[in-house]
Amino acid sequence: MKTDKNRLIRSALFVPGSRPERFAKALASGADVVIVDFEDAVEEELKAQARDNLAAFLNEHPAACVVVRVNAADHHMHSDDVEFCGRHQGIAAVLLPKAESAQQVLVAAECKKPIWPLIESAAGLANLSEIAEVWAVQRLTFGALDLALDLGVRASSAAAYRVFDQVRYQLLINSTLHKLQKPLDTVFPNIADSEGLASFAQDARDLGFTGMLAIHPSQVAVINEVFTPSASEISWAKRVVEAASGAPGAFRLEGKMIDAPVIAEAERIVAFYGA
Repeated sequence: MKTDKNRLIRSALFVPGSRPERFAKALASGADVVIVDFEDAVEEELKAQARDNLAAFLNEHPAACVVVRVNAADHHMHSDDVEFCGRHQGIAAVLLPKAESAQQVLVAAECKKPIWPLIESAAGLANLSEIAEVWAVQRLTFGALDLALDLGVRASSAAAYRVFDQVRYQLLINSTLHKLQKPLDTVFPNIADSEGLASFAQDARDLGFTGMLAIHPSQVAVINEVFTPSASEISWAKRVVEAASGAPGAFRLEGKMIDAPVIAEAERIVAFYGA
């Protein structure tokens, strides 16, 4: 259940489980994945109803496929959420909020679905390696706002961004070591700032992330564009792959030195975008 190299996620869009009228719209937004949220976006008194909403939607739309953010391990609804996810074929994975230990991941994995641990605390960061090592973990991500609260840093400050980049580094390292899918970057909270979102996504892309979380449908197109190579980049990758098929070792192409890492990256781009 570790790496599926053919599954690329650029945008993962949250939709509240308490707003079933938004489910179809979210799925039609262009997002690569829709995350139905049972946790932070749902009022306490509506959490059970959120499960019922999604059950009804999946029954009415058997081809639909979503990820579910269940309630955290210490919440009284957690076990019911996990059991619910295990019963529905249309749920592709479980986003586990406030993941802090391998044991929490193992409990969530009882639903027999891939687990996406959401790192949102110092404890989660401290135990990241053992969390990533669990057989059910498919990809990692983190929640900057909750993490900032736990660490006591100001989430919108330049200092916080220096901390978050260290978190991203740890996600990348552990994803590579444990052969996970590429991690997803955290949300960009300012819905109205599309330029800021594009810059934020470009930084994540350049750091090695291939996608990020989104909190509004208007963010999806910007995110997808940033995380999709340009036509010229795809064309260059195709030429590299074609030239490499008949070239031993390193070689020159259009004045540039091409070696194994360049070829591997070109092959990745062609595999995802070259059709």
